[in-house]
Amino acid sequence: MSKRVVVDPITRIEGHLRVEVEVDENNVITKAWSGSTLWRGIETILKGRSPMDAGLLVQRICGVCTYSHYRASIEAVEDALDLKIPENAKLLRSLMQSSLYMHDHVVHFYHLHALDWVDIVSALSADPAKAAKVAMQYSATPIAAGEGELRAVQERVQGLVNTGKLGPFANAYWGNGTYKFTPEQNLIAVSHYLKALEVQRKAAEMLAIFGGKQPHPQSLVVGGVSCVRDMLSPARLQEWKQKHAEVNDFINRAYLPDVLMAAEAYKGEPSVLGGVGVKNFMAAEDFYLGNGEFLFQQGVIMNGDLSAVQDVDLTLIEEDVTHSWYQDGAARHPYDGVTEPNYTGLIERDTVYGKLPTFDNEGKYSWVKSPRYAGEPVEVGPLSSLLVAYARGNEQVVNAVNGLLKATGLPVEALFTTLGRTASRLVQTMLVAENSLKTFDALVNNIVVDEATYIEPVIDPDKEYKGVGVIEAPRGLLSHWIRIKGGKIENYQAVVPTTWNSGPVDANGKVGPFEQSLVGMKLEDPTKPLEIIRVIHSFDPCMACAVHVMDYKGQDLGQFQVAPNAC
Repeated sequence: MSKRVVVDPITRIEGHLRVEVEVDENNVITKAWSGSTLWRGIETILKGRSPMDAGLLVQRICGVCTYSHYRASIEAVEDALDLKIPENAKLLRSLMQSSLYMHDHVVHFYHLHALDWVDIVSALSADPAKAAKVAMQYSATPIAAGEGELRAVQERVQGLVNTGKLGPFANAYWGNGTYKFTPEQNLIAVSHYLKALEVQRKAAEMLAIFGGKQPHPQSLVVGGVSCVRDMLSPARLQEWKQKHAEVNDFINRAYLPDVLMAAEAYKGEPSVLGGVGVKNFMAAEDFYLGNGEFLFQQGVIMNGDLSAVQDVDLTLIEEDVTHSWYQDGAARHPYDGVTEPNYTGLIERDTVYGKLPTFDNEGKYSWVKSPRYAGEPVEVGPLSSLLVAYARGNEQVVNAVNGLLKATGLPVEALFTTLGRTASRLVQTMLVAENSLKTFDALVNNIVVDEATYIEPVIDPDKEYKGVGVIEAPRGLLSHWIRIKGGKIENYQAVVPTTWNSGPVDANGKVGPFEQSLVGMKLEDPTKPLEIIRVIHSFDPCMACAVHVMDYKGQDLGQFQVAPNAC
């Protein structure tokens, strides 16, 4: 007899995500449903506004990767107006994107995902002297892993336990049998968790040097960037490079060793050796290095066939709402997207925790739409980005991926797993950190002969425009789509990475990456489904991005007078 397991909310993410599964008598997951339970709708706010305002508004979609939405929106308008921005603007945008990645991926691994791998309770019983020696197995110069430092961390965590104020460590499945680190390995990881709180601040400051602030930077404008004085200041340039060195040092001496440690400890754990049920992958071209060169290539891989990578055809993207809480209708291309809510509620039924409201899995059950590429679900994210670049023979990516596989002793097939998805985020971070210095040098060399950062945009109120901005955000391929009429925004849609990954089943019964990743996995204890959380967190879900703010009474949000040619 099947049993229903409800995980709500899946914590340590942006927004409200609920996952439900059915398990058989052996606790193997036979069906899964993922849904966002909070509707936001920011596309509605944008209608009738100036396209020049869109970037500053849509970056409020998220509190983490604000820059990604900002840039994608700005570039959608530039695409619509056919603007070719100056080289300096391209390079500065790339440096800000690199800074975001170094911040976002570190935060994800340690503060959103680490506790899926690290048993805090176990760390309290570790021998700090022994742990210091273990740390040396994964790095010749480990950070925050000396005996004294580890002992201080252990005492700090014990102090939290003694006060009863456990903060982020308060609610978890400690002691779960699928935790595989030794007490000493757990202590090392906890020390790096705390150290990463300091490092992520440095990474945020990197973006703020050219972005003005972080989160919600403000230096991008349609036509280029406005951070001219920072670009021309040797002191500001050197400040960015110094902070980059500090963050990159942590990546190489903590993040890398910890992933190697996890790969060794978990390579026999069944719950992380699956987790890639949809073997279609899509990625965008991104990380401009200068002279027309990019670090990562765009492409689509279908059915896991790395020998047949295809170019992305944006006309093949549609969003289905069959099982989403929106008015029914045929799947639509984003240019013609409609966002009309139709909430149908939950159904009470028996679960492993007793009677609870649950998804109506035969009807509508999520505020997330279901994007499809040529009618098929695809996964996006660091794993997809690396697989596409790997399949295209990108030398840096091939060497980095093969190097990690060699260091861990894992086969290529290990990439198509939860463990592989987590390791791919590390590899992507290291490649971005290394290559952002090339971008930095290209900027320094270019400003010697060219200080241009901006080209003035012009909107003809008698013309209609449409454009798309496509970038590789930290969580994967992100696209913003805009239609402009009468100098105002007529329609706006954002198709974000977590929408691709978390969308519900579509009209043709095709299941998305989140849901398919869980089917077939066995739970040690359905009342403590750590395995579900570990798999879903490996995608780095952001529901705040996936479900876009509206007046719940259906009233107009505002009226705006827009002068199309106003600056």
